[in-house]
Amino acid sequence: MTLCKVTGTIVSTQKNPNLKDYKLLIVQPIDLDGKFIGRDVLAIDHVDAGVGDTVLCIQEGASAQQILNRKDVPVHTVVVAVVDGISVESQK
Repeated sequence: MTLCKVTGTIVSTQKNPNLKDYKLLIVQPIDLDGKFIGRDVLAIDHVDAGVGDTVLCIQEGASAQQILNRKDVPVHTVVVAVVDGISVESQK
């Protein structure tokens, strides 16, 4: 799983018929301090996330298809949770 921030949405007039039921989001990986650390990724929204939300994403095709319970959806990344808070304790 990857911690990400939702930075945008994708609107499409033409879509694969199997994707019609899903909202597409642009997410970018972040570190535990909320700093962007990677490239933008397109993800299927499975939890009704919105721009600005911190989310958990699964980035692996077979796992993504398993979460959606569909094999006919061409997918690599799925948003599976909206993060309410992060707590990290230092280890010394």
